[in-house]
This record gives sequence, C-alpha cells and structure tokens, in this order.
Amino acid sequence: MSLYPLLFQPSYHYRIWGGNKLTAFGKKITEENIGESWEISTVPGFVSKIANGAHKGRNLNDLITEYKEKLLGTEVYKKFGLDFPLLIKFLDADAPLSVQVHPDDVYAKKYHNSFGKTEMWYVLESDPESEIIVGFEPDVNKEIFLQKEKEGEIESVLRKIHPQKGDVVYIPAGRVHALGKGIMVAEIQQTSDITYRIYDYNRVDKDGKKRELHLQQAADVSDFSYIKDPFIHYNKTSDNELLVQSPYFTTSKKIIHELLKIEKSTNTFKIIIILEGKGVLESESGQIEINKGQTVLLPASLDEVTIKSLISQPLTLLEVHI
Repeated sequence: MSLYPLLFQPSYHYRIWGGNKLTAFGKKITEENIGESWEISTVPGFVSKIANGAHKGRNLNDLITEYKEKLLGTEVYKKFGLDFPLLIKFLDADAPLSVQVHPDDVYAKKYHNSFGKTEMWYVLESDPESEIIVGFEPDVNKEIFLQKEKEGEIESVLRKIHPQKGDVVYIPAGRVHALGKGIMVAEIQQTSDITYRIYDYNRVDKDGKKRELHLQQAADVSDFSYIKDPFIHYNKTSDNELLVQSPYFTTSKKIIHELLKIEKSTNTFKIIIILEGKGVLESESGQIEINKGQTVLLPASLDEVTIKSLISQPLTLLEVHI
C-alpha cells in the first residue's frame, strides 16, 4: 500500500482559558472552553489518526513504523528514528494562558526523557486590546524573578506587547511566554508536552483546584535576556516568505492566487497548514479538497505536489519541514 497526502482527525483539548473561535476554522466542537486543536501529534495518549484514503483509521506512529524514511525523509529518519519531531496545533485563548516556559533538549532529556520545546506562533486573530507576554523587562535575573514571584508581583517584570493578525513570534526553549485574551494562533513546536507554569492568575479549574506551578524548574531553565523586538519581520503581502529557519523546523508562508508546485524532497516530510481559502491538492495518488483550518502531511516519498486555489480569494498556507 502506497503513501499519499495525509489528513488527520483533530484532537480537541479543554483548557481553563479556552474559547469558541476554533469553529471558524472548521473544527466540529460541541464542548465549552476548547482551547487547543491538535492537528498532528505523536504525544503519548494523543497520537493522530489518519482521516482519509486507504490508511484511514490508522494512527501516525503505525505508519512511521511501517514506512520509516519513505514517510519521514532520509535525513529526518537518520536524526530522529521513529520519533516524529513536530506537534502542530491551533490555540484559541478566550482568557490569558498561564505564564510559562519550556525546557531545552538537554534539560528535558535529563528530567523527562523527552524532546525540549521550541515553538513558534503565527497569529490568526488578535483583538485590539490583546497582549502577549514574551520574555522579561530589562535587568531581570533569577534572583529578582524569584523575589517578585514571592511578593506576588511577577507581572511587573514580564514583557507585554500587542500582536496583530499575521504576526510571527519565535519562542526558543527557555523564553518565558503566554498568549493573552482574544488571540488565536497556529503553533508549530517540537514534539513535547512539557510546560513549567510560573503564574496562573490565581485561577481554579473546573474542579475548583488551582493548577500546579513549577517555579524552581522555571527559574532553572529561563533565559532572562531582554528581548527588545520578539516579532519575526517579513513582507506580509509577499506570495512566498521564509518566516522561521531553525534547527527544529523551517516555516514559510505562501499565498496562492492560482497554482503552487511543492517540490519533492527525499530528506524530509512537509506539512501544509491552510490559513485562508479553499483549494485542491493534486499528487500522484489523485486529488483531495483542502479548506481553511486543515493540516496535511506530505510524505517524503511523494513526487511533486500541486495546490490550486478554487475561489477568487487567494489560498494562504504555511509550509513546514525539518
């Protein structure tokens, strides 16, 4: 049985801060406070299932085990083996997320036997008053951080900025961050679910309990450098823009007015995240319709893939690979 462009069944996750905007991205949500839609995941307990074609119903780990470098790519398989290295999500924040930080690969391997967590946000929506937290104000160090937390004044040393639709924020492991109220993002990250919470606005969950904080771990892994401008600057009207190129993932934004050819690369799989519009994806295995909010995994063994826009509005997507 051959490989083909793979669609997945999203996994929806309740969050204390979750909203109801994900339905605008085609998500069939019937519960309240769904904050995250996991689009492609191999996190234990939440391994994505294929939603189309001959492999429908199988999970992604099964396919990786069977097809190895044909799915992952020769270089990705050489580096990661059977471990899929990325986790793709949509996040909808109707209230601020906890202020948090993630460990790097060395710390995560030592204490959790896991990848670290470097990630990026592509802002899909942002209300006029919305803010994000990225890093600290100037002249903060570990001692000041712990003292301010003890005094209940941690918010006073956090760097807050207003994002706009289309903004991109790269968040390396160790950078303190949080989404604010009224923001929706596409998140691309290493496969890891390790989060150290620093501050949670004294909230309680649906069971009436405060969520655990991880202050010592956060203090150990945080980068206290002042980040003057955390945004990735690019031409938002360009049809093809490189957004992030890192050791963990490379992400480009592409705007399709009529047709886009995605060239074959045997070194790595590719992921397509549809942000706006509607189209048809054509490959050697046939055609599939793609819509806003869908995520497609293109196995490395596929030949050239073509994406056509179906409507007058351009089709906008993110292309991700290792």
